[in-house]
Amino acid sequence: MPLSSSAVYVAAPEGDTGKSTVALGLLRILAGTVQRVGVFRPVTVAPRVVDTDTDTDTDTGTGTGPDTEPARDRIVEMLLQHTTVDLAYEDCIGVTNDRVHEDRDSALAEIVDRYHAVASQCDVVVILGTDYTGVPSPTEFDFNATLAVNLGAPVLLVIRGADRTPGEIGTNARLTLEELRVEHAHPVGIVVNRCDPSALEAIQAELAPLDLPAWTLPSQALLTAPTMGELVDAVDGTLYSGDPALLDREVMALMVGGMTGERILERLVDGMVVIVPADRTDAVLAVLTAHGAEGFPSLAGMIWNGSLMPNAAMDRLVRGMRSTLPIVCTDHGTYDTARLAAETRGRVYSGSGRKVETALSLMEKHVDTEELLARLRVDTPDVMTPQMFEHQLLERARADKRHIVLPEGDDDRILHAAGRLLRRDVADLTILGDPEAVQRRADELGIDLSGAQVLDPRSSEHAEPFARQYAELREHKGMTLDVARDRMLDISYFATMMVHTGLADGMVSGAAHTTAHTIRPALEIIRTRPGVKTVSSVFLMCLSDHVLAFGDCAVVPTPTAEQLADIALSSAETASRFGVDPRVAMLSYSTGDSGSGADVDKVREATEIVCARIAAAAEGDPMADLVVDGPLQFDAAVDPTVARKKMPDSPLAGRATVLVFPDLNTGNNTYKAVQRTAGAVAIGPVLQGLRKPINDLSRGALVEDIVNTVAITAVQAQGAAVQAQGAAVQAQGSGVRAQGSAVEAQGTAGAREGES
Repeated sequence: MPLSSSAVYVAAPEGDTGKSTVALGLLRILAGTVQRVGVFRPVTVAPRVVDTDTDTDTDTGTGTGPDTEPARDRIVEMLLQHTTVDLAYEDCIGVTNDRVHEDRDSALAEIVDRYHAVASQCDVVVILGTDYTGVPSPTEFDFNATLAVNLGAPVLLVIRGADRTPGEIGTNARLTLEELRVEHAHPVGIVVNRCDPSALEAIQAELAPLDLPAWTLPSQALLTAPTMGELVDAVDGTLYSGDPALLDREVMALMVGGMTGERILERLVDGMVVIVPADRTDAVLAVLTAHGAEGFPSLAGMIWNGSLMPNAAMDRLVRGMRSTLPIVCTDHGTYDTARLAAETRGRVYSGSGRKVETALSLMEKHVDTEELLARLRVDTPDVMTPQMFEHQLLERARADKRHIVLPEGDDDRILHAAGRLLRRDVADLTILGDPEAVQRRADELGIDLSGAQVLDPRSSEHAEPFARQYAELREHKGMTLDVARDRMLDISYFATMMVHTGLADGMVSGAAHTTAHTIRPALEIIRTRPGVKTVSSVFLMCLSDHVLAFGDCAVVPTPTAEQLADIALSSAETASRFGVDPRVAMLSYSTGDSGSGADVDKVREATEIVCARIAAAAEGDPMADLVVDGPLQFDAAVDPTVARKKMPDSPLAGRATVLVFPDLNTGNNTYKAVQRTAGAVAIGPVLQGLRKPINDLSRGALVEDIVNTVAITAVQAQGAAVQAQGAAVQAQGSGVRAQGSAVEAQGTAGAREGES
């Protein structure tokens, strides 16, 4: 069967390779490159056997009943969340292990049929090989190779690097490749996962003679560490007290507290869970106190074993301490609790946010995606999906990293977003807040902020210089130094001054503050760019196959014709900066000359102003080639068929990409309507018109929204730096010309003096 360029089979010769994390990274890389990416699992573990006497799942220990559905493949569920095709879980599963053992040939035929039903809906399918669970079979890898051949998919081979020397890894790779080729499978690359970080180069050297691309991923303890919530399930526990949000934190170490409290304190490490009976009051209080004390590690939790509960006085004391540390109660004894906890292995599932981001970061940093895509023969389409746009956005931010300040360090969403941005190397960050409080909360949430700077405006060495500069900037408004010092205690003012003075390239705020609180300091300090009088916003609306820019949807309530012109030109520039070819439609309730009235006349006047500015643009200025038309109704702006009827001579011809709304009421409602009814991803608001980038978040922003907004701000900062360099060069050229003119004038005067 000929190889398909629309699939890749991720296979491993054994279990415990971290194959699913490689598949996840590959899936996200492909989703950022092509439009429709799906997933398929040819063989999954058979549904668990239910003990009819106890209604208990005998393999997993999870309670089930007669009406309970069979267990689902959690890896497939996780991967489905990262596909770009609407696929049902049932369609992405081939057959069960039992089915393969019963009749291999029949199972193979069914797998092929089910796979092609999925492939027909996709541009690329990531196929995930078997997990070596269930009934062991010495021919399992051979069956994976056979599946790859019959599905017409090249194989990306995943090898386990943990606890192996480079030589052992090389031998394993060579033998596995021979097996693939015996079965006529076609390998396109090797990923050695969970390697000793110090041995990456040695492993690469060992694999170099294989004449096949090979990439090495370092071991990350986080990827195999269970969360506190997974331990709760493993020990059949219940949450006694503590912050439920911290159940998502990974457990990095276990300790049975069989010693005195002071000895326990000596052995605590970050991310540890301490197992101790509740009647060991000295140990319980030592652990709780240490978790909240400065200079001690931030723990993941405490498990009270043996069905013991504190007495009434101790219960009041523990609850009165209001510790965020999760305390879990279990009926198991010390030995069984420790055994169950130690045997629990963390998995990358749909709710494993930090694990997912870590897996993606590993693939981005250690795999040459261009080479891999070339080996897979994946062509880049002309369309732009939301996943493709977000992928390219992060890539652009990462290519020329900028420094972004996040003022709201007391918001968990900001901390989570900062952790993601740092893991994926998107931007350098400064977070404002009390360093001890920020670090303590980050530790509790399991977030690594070691790559970020944390500043407290109240004690920063920059506060006084900022106050003096601000007082000078606002002196014409009667600003005094004392008032300026008070202003610098405000996180928005302090962060804006960081951007103004060049300590940061941009600012993102608003998760816990109003738009006015974010924008007002920028208007006072950063101010608008030359030639622009209006600060406005644009939303980048990522539809299923293209991106549109909507402006203004967040800032100017009732713009004048002059302001609408500013909004149009700023929106066109913003769209262009993010890869959207700007074709501007000035929207109204009437198209062309078909209607009249003050609102339509305002849009008509704004269009004329824009056209005049385009005509006056210098040769080589991107504005000189800008296409704009208006007034237009929405359908005539974006639908070529409607445009031919309503506005046949329009230069836009129904292909507008930048849509300028006549007022905030229309713009805000339209972007939300498109977002909710058309399933569009709305990225923004992106503020525009300022000298340096300041961006506002919705107070309901998700972590993903914050990550995207920081990336957008970084890309804007790249553009601002280029513009500043251009202005400096132009100013330098003007200075040289002025100096030349002065010399020439001096020479002319000298000549005249000689003549006289």
